[in-house]
Parts: sequence; C-alpha cells; structure tokens
Amino acid sequence: MYLKLAWRNIWRNKRRTLITVSSIMFAVVFALFLESLEKGAHDVMIENMTRFHTGYIQVQDYRFEDEPSLDNAFYYDDSFSVRVRDFELVEYTIPRIETFMLAAGAEVTRGAFVMGIDVDREDQLNNLKDRLTEGKFFEPGDGTAVISEGLASRLNLAVGDSLVLLGQGRFGMTASGLYEISGLLRHPTREMNNQLVYLSLPDAQWLLSADDHITALLVTPSRSRNIEPVAEQLRTDFKDEELAVFTWREMIPELVEALEFDRAQSRLMMGILYVVIGFGIFGTILTMTLERMREFGILLSVGMQRIKLAFVVFIETFFITILGVLAGFVLGLFPILYFHFNPIVLGGNMEELVAEWGIEPVMPTALSPEIFIWQGMMVFILTTIICFYPTIKILTLKILDASKA
Repeated sequence: MYLKLAWRNIWRNKRRTLITVSSIMFAVVFALFLESLEKGAHDVMIENMTRFHTGYIQVQDYRFEDEPSLDNAFYYDDSFSVRVRDFELVEYTIPRIETFMLAAGAEVTRGAFVMGIDVDREDQLNNLKDRLTEGKFFEPGDGTAVISEGLASRLNLAVGDSLVLLGQGRFGMTASGLYEISGLLRHPTREMNNQLVYLSLPDAQWLLSADDHITALLVTPSRSRNIEPVAEQLRTDFKDEELAVFTWREMIPELVEALEFDRAQSRLMMGILYVVIGFGIFGTILTMTLERMREFGILLSVGMQRIKLAFVVFIETFFITILGVLAGFVLGLFPILYFHFNPIVLGGNMEELVAEWGIEPVMPTALSPEIFIWQGMMVFILTTIICFYPTIKILTLKILDASKA
C-alpha cells in the first residue's frame, strides 16, 4: 500500500518529479563520463606498455634485471615453452631476444633497438601485423628485417634497401649482419618508432651468437585478473632455477606511481564534483519539500501518523532516486559508447607530453561495469542521504505553521 501510494504521489506533479529526476540523471551522466574517460586513458597507458614493451608477465635470468646483457640470456626451447603453457590460466607465451646495436644505411648511422621475435606469437599479443604500413613480415631465418618508419626516415631507407647492424653479441663476440628490409611498420610510441628493428628469432639468435637463448619469455594469462596467480605459480616452479618472474607492475613501477598519482587527483576532483552534485540535488529536494508543506500539514491534521507520512515521502524520494540513476545509466551509455569507438585525439602540447611517456595520444572511454556500479552507488548513497531531509522535516513539522504555508 505504501509503495503504491508513494508511486502515485510522485506523478501527481509530473513537472516537479521530472525536474528532480533530471538533476539526478545529469549528475550520474557527468560522473560516469569523467570516470570512464579517466579509466580509458589509464587502460591505453597500460596496454601500450604491456603489449609493446614488457608484456603482462616476464620470465628472465635472475641477473638480467640488474645487468640487462646478452650474457644473462637463458636457454629456451620448445619443451620450455610447452612447460610454461601447461600452467593453469596461461594462454600463450612469447619469446624475445633484445639488445641495442648500431643500424646503418648507405650514409647515416643511428642507434637501434633490435628485437628478435616470433611474428605469429607477437601478433597474438599486440596485433603487430596490423601495424605494417609497407612491405611484408619476414619468415623465420630468411635474413630480412622489418624496421619502424621513424628509423627508416632517419636512415633514409625504404623497403628493398639494405640495413647494416653492428654491435656486440653474447660473451663479447662481434655481431654484424646485412639484412634486406622487407617491411616498414608504425609503432604506437614515438621513442620506439624512431629506433626499432625486428628480426626473426632464429636470425637474431645467430647474429648475436645466442643460439637457443632468449632474454625474456613473455607470459600472457587467460585474463588480466589472473596476472598475480600465474606469476606466483611460475615463481614456485622456477624457485630452484636461475630464473626470475616479474609482473608488469614490478617492471615499470614509475608508470604505476604515475597512475596512482593521477587517480588521487581524480578522486579529489570527483569529491568536488559530488559536493556540487549534492547541493544541486538538495536544492531540488528542498524546493519539492517546501512546495508540499501545506499538504503535509493537512494530512497530519486529519490524523495521519507522522512516521507513516515520513515513510511514504522517503519512499517517494527513493523512487525518484532510482529513476534518476537508471535514466543516467541509459543516457550516459551513449557518449561512453561513442567515445569508446571514436577516441578523443590529443594534439599540440598534450600530444608531445604523452608521446614522451611512449603512449598513444588518444583518450577513449572505458566500457567497464565497475564504473556504472561505483558511480551509480555513489550518487544513489548521496541522494538517499539528502532524502532524509523531508523525512526529518515531517517528523519535526508544526501543523499550524504548515497550514499557513
């Protein structure tokens, strides 16, 4: 009976109800969009770093972190890969051998980051083949290379030209090789786009005198939430071997700190936003309450109990809150979906700033149920607290004063 009475009451004055619902709805939409934009930007940072740099989990020689040298590469074969892939929650593995070398064209020499990879496995992690802008990727052991567009521009090279690599291999051996450029790709981060050379894993191992050795094995769990459990499983299995296991958070702590700092700033801004939202909603609830003071006085004067009247009014405001939050979810989903598939592209100084971090200058919104749950819950709690105002007002109302309103 109370629910039916409250529902009918909120639609007796449709304009007042719609104004209140609208204020809650737009508060939810604004909060959802800001939170989604922040999470989307963070996801881009993490995705760029993990997919193109560190991976989610890395297995290395235990000395490699302190001394990232080819001397600290470790033995790797198909049986080792199968052993890791057989772990529960592991989806696939990616072997890499990495080093710095001099890269030269006909006239220009530049420093380059040389990476020996298995193209098909890399493509599983970062869609590397889609980054190719010209030519094609190499086949294992065919003696060709794919280089980034930035490096190609700096060396004045194109597809079909020859690339010279010169550096130091494993145990101080001289490493030099001549490779035909089979393709160019555009790396999403500027720093890597200016210095990256990809070789097939067998070619890189031969060049660096590191047969059957790699510097890192990237392990990708079936889901991102399984990163820590998989890392712990690997650490337990490798505890008697000269291998170390690191998660992306351990490999790039500066990014983790930057994200935490940004989240703290966002929480402060959201706190200010909630205060503004709270006063806006309180204003509409206050107006609604004052408009009905005479009605409340008449109901109390004809014998309706205060507690029952207060309970009905609280249910009314509760209904209005639910309607506002649900409408905010529906309306807020449209801009979030739009900017998720059409990210905001940064330009000018902001583009330069994020490029220094090695991050794509885009800001998509994130599609995450957590955002809707968290923001909906916060606005709902805030509005519910405000809804106690008319309840308290009724419980302390003087009938004679109300009848004169």
